[in-house]
Amino acid sequence: MGHHLEDVSAPARLAGPGEGISQEELALAARNHGMPLEALRYDVTPPGLHYVLTHYDIPYADEGSWRLAVRGRVRRTLLLGTDELKAYPTLTQRVTMECAGNGRALLTPRPVSQPWLVEAVGTAEWTGVPLRLLLAEAGVETGAVDVVFTGADHGVERGVEQDYQRALPLEVATGIEPEVLVAHQMNGAPLPPQHGSPLRLVVPGWYGMAHVKWLRDITVTETPFTGFQQAVAYRLRQDAGDAGEPVTRIAPRALLVPPGFPDFMSRARVVRPGPVPLEGRAWSGRAPVTDVQVSTDGGRSWSEAELGPRDADRWAWRRWRATWTATPGSHVLSARATDAQGHTQPLDPPWNRGGFANNLVQRVPVLCLPQARALPQA
Repeated sequence: MGHHLEDVSAPARLAGPGEGISQEELALAARNHGMPLEALRYDVTPPGLHYVLTHYDIPYADEGSWRLAVRGRVRRTLLLGTDELKAYPTLTQRVTMECAGNGRALLTPRPVSQPWLVEAVGTAEWTGVPLRLLLAEAGVETGAVDVVFTGADHGVERGVEQDYQRALPLEVATGIEPEVLVAHQMNGAPLPPQHGSPLRLVVPGWYGMAHVKWLRDITVTETPFTGFQQAVAYRLRQDAGDAGEPVTRIAPRALLVPPGFPDFMSRARVVRPGPVPLEGRAWSGRAPVTDVQVSTDGGRSWSEAELGPRDADRWAWRRWRATWTATPGSHVLSARATDAQGHTQPLDPPWNRGGFANNLVQRVPVLCLPQARALPQA
């Protein structure tokens, strides 16, 4: 029996040829659930349907005794209870949040980790205090470069024991585009435990790893943060030895509400001949979505979808619609988003060792039956 963290915490690896999902990955998938794609119909995702990714355990938090520290390279250290925090001016923002690993299980070779398909997303209305107000109150000292956020969740990853920590550059933390929040409400109610109760960070436009849950400490530093979740995890690497580029803003993606009805085991979709309404959502953390195209022939041809009005909040997904005249046989449906900066979704997956930012175009196999079902006789 070993006596070291490395004995229970393996290094990162890629799945071997033909290697299926392991029991460990299955356990992760059971803890960390995606959003059922039919929930794309909601403008705002109900909290129980919003995706969840928790690195370690969900802390049990007593709101009455919770304290948030703001410290480091500041003129005045703050120690705020939740009631004190709520006394600051608040802001509500509708924000689409997506896990950086969304799409990982679709890659070959597959990085062994949380095996997301495409469902790791959700949109909520987050209410909280703009982070820049807290930093202004504390008074950031000259020479500060990063703001480090520490959650109460504690564990071991790749042999490193740690609190979950991430940092933002000072200019992002104090900026207004996006307006970073220390949030205490989700969809008008206190944060649920799995979404960071009682306080969490919300960084609109950035992948979910930046939105630190169970937030208990904000530290301003004069040197770049090099913690595990910043310098080791969440990097775009082709080789294990690469420094890699950091994962930051969300790449554009469109998702389709699977039409018709599903088979229980395979989730394969079944429709009947005739007009079939297609709908979904599209988003990008880099620039507003300006175009969505739909394919019903596996990506060989594309047609324009109708875009819904832009949400009042720049950081929320946008609805799209189209109509497909289904004919008997097998079909593959897809949707592809493009944003105002010209970023669009690839038809081939962008591979990296962590399986991050794979915004490959979604493929939804559909079987159209030979004829419409006869209605029962009166």
